[in-house]
Amino acid sequence: MSMKIKTKKYLSVTLIIALGLVLVLNIAYWSHLDHGYQQTQRQSGAQMKELVSFLAGALSRYQSIPHVLSKNPLLVNALQQQDDTATLTALNQYLQEIQSITEALDIYLVNANGDAIAASNWQQSYSFIGQNFAFRPYFQQAIKGQQGRYFAVGTSSNKRGYYFSYPIYASGQRQSTEQVQPEILGVIVVKVDVTEIEQHGTGMARASNYEFAISDPDDIIFISSVPQWRLAAFNPVTPERQRQIKQSRRYADRTIHELAIEPPYTDSADERYPIYRINHSNDNTIDYMDNKTVMAEAGWKLHILAPMAPTYQAMPPLLLLYGALYLLMALALLYAVERRKNSQRMRHAHEQLEQRVQERTQALESSHRQLKETQDELIQAAKLTVIGSLSASINHEINQPLAAIRSYAQNTQTLLARAKWEDVGRNIITIIELTDRLAAIVSQFKSFTRKSAGNEKATNVAQCINDALTIIQPEVDKQGVELQLNVADNQTHIWCDPIRLQQVLVNLMSNAIKAMQHSSPKQLIIGVTVTDRVNISIEDSGSGIKESQMKKIFDPYYTNSRHGLGLGLSISRRIIETMQGQINVANRIEGGAIFNITLATYTPGTP
Repeated sequence: MSMKIKTKKYLSVTLIIALGLVLVLNIAYWSHLDHGYQQTQRQSGAQMKELVSFLAGALSRYQSIPHVLSKNPLLVNALQQQDDTATLTALNQYLQEIQSITEALDIYLVNANGDAIAASNWQQSYSFIGQNFAFRPYFQQAIKGQQGRYFAVGTSSNKRGYYFSYPIYASGQRQSTEQVQPEILGVIVVKVDVTEIEQHGTGMARASNYEFAISDPDDIIFISSVPQWRLAAFNPVTPERQRQIKQSRRYADRTIHELAIEPPYTDSADERYPIYRINHSNDNTIDYMDNKTVMAEAGWKLHILAPMAPTYQAMPPLLLLYGALYLLMALALLYAVERRKNSQRMRHAHEQLEQRVQERTQALESSHRQLKETQDELIQAAKLTVIGSLSASINHEINQPLAAIRSYAQNTQTLLARAKWEDVGRNIITIIELTDRLAAIVSQFKSFTRKSAGNEKATNVAQCINDALTIIQPEVDKQGVELQLNVADNQTHIWCDPIRLQQVLVNLMSNAIKAMQHSSPKQLIIGVTVTDRVNISIEDSGSGIKESQMKKIFDPYYTNSRHGLGLGLSISRRIIETMQGQINVANRIEGGAIFNITLATYTPGTP
């Protein structure tokens, strides 16, 4: 019966722990998922402001051009003398010159009937001259005396463009104070090429790991960082809607297709986190959070589509960590409960011992036999006391690994904050195999990644290199790289921020190791020479750098890696320049590349 009770007790405890684990994992999942959504939304908001500012600035360059051109008497003369070939030829040449200066796509003059009578592309095969644009909203707005703005695909050039238009008034009528409707002779139109704006916007999106799309009032995407999304509609394209689009001629002869999106797109603002699965490329669908805003002046709706993969990929390690911590706490609680029960049993046994000793002592004088029994009871009580002392040893033996596990779990939390997911997995699997050297690496890594406060001081060059090697050493061992350290003087100092110098060294060493992935042998040579200045060289035995890349290698966003942003070397160069130093690169005669850092020496004790 006692065994059945214990079995039921163990099953009950196991069931409670399992239910608690499910509850903890559910709370952790939804809590961190909501936190990820909020963080993504905040980042998208900042990216939205940056992109809106860029788009508004790009369009503002051309906004005032039609108004300025409308003041030129040459345009009024051309509209009043539309049959004068000399006047129109001079105007065509003038518009062509203005187009070249302003870098607009096209500039053309339209009469009151909507016919183009002069254009900057007058010599091109797709010249607008003779074309009628009365159907375009930008013409209809300007002919009513308003400044026109409109996006469309050119019916002649078949190019996407944004149009600015402004009315041309008869000379002096615009300034008239009489309450007479001024006569509008025609409209001047400036067409802006959105391709360049799209390319710059795509560069910004790639640098910040998001996609963007700009749609018209009909929710048709006409500018996007993803080519497959261009001229695609968020909403279903029915035959009736396709007919209306063709009739408007906004997209010329282009075919508007429906964007592959799940769930169906909605423009409602009630949804807190609008998540959509959209076809990106090659039937590859990606989950995005859609954050949108309306650029009222341009008539655009800007969508920032942030990928949710980073949030989703962060969940399994987090849940694994929470599950491990929960089980550790549950085991610690069970241990504490059992320890308390053992303590109560020992106290009860001790009380019984005292009571029995007292009884035996009082009966000692009456019988030798009773004395012998009392001695036997004392021996038995002593055994119980020994068992009680062993419980302290058991407690000590268990507390040591628990303390070590807790310490390493805190270290794992630090790695999670740095998004080192592979390290987290390895830490959980090999938690018992960690050494003092790994603890030193983690300590150095915490110091290296701490945000620098810009504290410059006399820095030992050799020590700074050793600190950097502490961080990079695991990768050196993993890749089988032969490390050569040539430091002639261990007392050389420079005046700098040591954390930032370590950042540069780690970046260059890491790049050198990556460059040798397919090389044999793999040699990383770090040298320091001192003359009137300090020269730190980092050499590798990789494939070297192409001559065509030498001048671009330090440019921002220039990279040959699929996974990099191209900012490491650019940032390194800026850091060295703030230290009044120089950094350059060359190819080694033996093969591979060599980066040289030159800095001014510092003598300790000098001001």
